[in-house]
Amino acid sequence: MRNSRDLVEPLRDRGITLSESQIYRLVSQDPNRIAFKVLVALADIFELDLGPLVTFTGSDLRAQRSKAVGTDVPLLESYRPVRVRLTDDDEG
Repeated sequence: MRNSRDLVEPLRDRGITLSESQIYRLVSQDPNRIAFKVLVALADIFELDLGPLVTFTGSDLRAQRSKAVGTDVPLLESYRPVRVRLTDDDEG
């Protein structure tokens, strides 16, 4: 591929619709975040293995929730909303 426009069709073939300017920014800049589908499509286009780049870890959410309940975190139900009093700036 010679330029970023060459990625438009291969991405569309894989169900990813991005404009030429979006693809150019993706290629020319370091993105802060990237959709996983786009990452997988790019890996497929360039025949790359994502294994060395992405690590998958599993976690038991039930175990994490039970840990959070035992901490000293106040419940949201214990807070009451405070009524706001709006005044004009002239009233001081």
